[in-house]
Amino acid sequence: MTALVVGSYYIGNWKPKIKGKLEEMVRQKSQGLYTLVYEDMELRALTGTVRLRNVELVPDSIVYNDQVATKIAPDDRFHVRLASLEVEGVSLWSALIRKELSIRYVTLNDAEVRILSEPHAYNDTVKYNRDTALYDRINDVFKSIQIDKVSVEHLNIVYSKTENGSTNEIKADSMRFRFYDILIDENAAKDSMRVYYCKALQVDIPKFEYDIPNSPYKVGFDHLEMDSRNNELMLAKLGLSPKIRKVDYFRDDKQNKALIFLNFDTVKLEKIRLRDLIDRERISAAYVHVRGGTASFHKDKRFQQDNVNKIGEAPHQKIMGVNQLLYFDTILVDGVYLSYHELSGKYLREGVITFEKVHGNITNLTNDTSQLEKDGFMRADLRASLMGSGRLHARFGFDMLSKNGSHSYAGTLGSMEVSAFNRIITPLLNLQFASGNVRRIRFDMQGNDYRNWGKLYFDYDQLKVNLLYPPGAESNKRGKRGILTFLLNQLLINDSNPDANEVYHIGEVDYERVPEYSHFKTIWKSLQEGLQQTVGLSESSKRKLKERE
Repeated sequence: MTALVVGSYYIGNWKPKIKGKLEEMVRQKSQGLYTLVYEDMELRALTGTVRLRNVELVPDSIVYNDQVATKIAPDDRFHVRLASLEVEGVSLWSALIRKELSIRYVTLNDAEVRILSEPHAYNDTVKYNRDTALYDRINDVFKSIQIDKVSVEHLNIVYSKTENGSTNEIKADSMRFRFYDILIDENAAKDSMRVYYCKALQVDIPKFEYDIPNSPYKVGFDHLEMDSRNNELMLAKLGLSPKIRKVDYFRDDKQNKALIFLNFDTVKLEKIRLRDLIDRERISAAYVHVRGGTASFHKDKRFQQDNVNKIGEAPHQKIMGVNQLLYFDTILVDGVYLSYHELSGKYLREGVITFEKVHGNITNLTNDTSQLEKDGFMRADLRASLMGSGRLHARFGFDMLSKNGSHSYAGTLGSMEVSAFNRIITPLLNLQFASGNVRRIRFDMQGNDYRNWGKLYFDYDQLKVNLLYPPGAESNKRGKRGILTFLLNQLLINDSNPDANEVYHIGEVDYERVPEYSHFKTIWKSLQEGLQQTVGLSESSKRKLKERE
């Protein structure tokens, strides 16, 4: 009984002293920027347990403005609220005698964190040693801090960044974090086996959506899981979609860019190199798996015209221009549905080309010149069902360090009916494949910012084309344009390759790029030139046909 009375008296007297010490330490370490407030403290000395309720770390705006004036203010401020902070298994003997703080568990419940970021130019010149920065904050109190496990439950974060007069916010709710085997001492930050002072960390974010500033898009996912023990990160239902109506995008677009919709079932990163992120600020993983989902690209020629220079905007050139170091050894794609949609400004109909069940790999995707000095090429080897019918196999090579966008593309297309292309040809060109069989297409091409060249082989038979009257023409003129269709089929194109005279026609492509054409439109135009040569449609033939329209 006497021990309980003495213990209660001891704790009752020490609780306000501990509170005062904590508050003073926070004020001193932050140079008055922060105030620590909490409602109550529960202290069990025998078990080394401390529990704080309704904890709040509050930044002082007046002090902050003074620090800005004297150029010592940090770029980031934090306003933190916790329903409770629980610390278990504190070794008081080690802390008091050896100045080594050892803790078994720390749990933060129902946390709300608001981060106010306002970059200051003077901080760009401040010498900052991240290997000792955190240790420098505690070394006058403890030689080291070791924690077996830290759990953060139901964390809501608002990150607000103000720069150049505008403010942008990112919000994430109901997150969960686990940090294992945390050590802060003079050597821990340099330990290659640790990530942000811990041996392992887990992250769980149930849902996230973000409106990208100064962009028509928003990005989001349904679930994120990351476990550093397995070096894996998984995203479920990762998507990119417009936050405005399609017609508004096309009407306002001045850059002649396709409207993009992306929705992948799962994206999984394996063998993540977290130390790369710390040491080199490089996002890096050995494997990225993209499984299932869709990727569609849309253009509307009622509003969009090919009047913007696209030189320097090939995929590899865009990757090299990203202001963030990236390195992914291999990206594995499986079961993605890819499509391109274009609404004709002349015929007011939408043409569609589809690449179904896309699968394959992309290797050496990086903009890190130190990596590219070892291997300067990004490569893609992809297969798909073209228009749900023909087996397409395409291989791409991108010279990442090329000054003129050097690249190559080669591939084959298996047997299919030509009429499958009417979904894209008829709405955009107002013609129709009445019959025809693709036996095989093979192409081997090279290109740069200014021209594309190579060879194309097209084996086919029974090719017949119908020229159509424009939509809206008088009813008695609907359907085939008889005379022109006859001339085209009988005089201008070969109905097979080899032709009736057993002559095999090869497409010898030497295509001068139109600067306003995108990378992929340029690829299509170069292949189109080869296809036209193989069917016998020369430039003079096209001119004669045009004159008779």
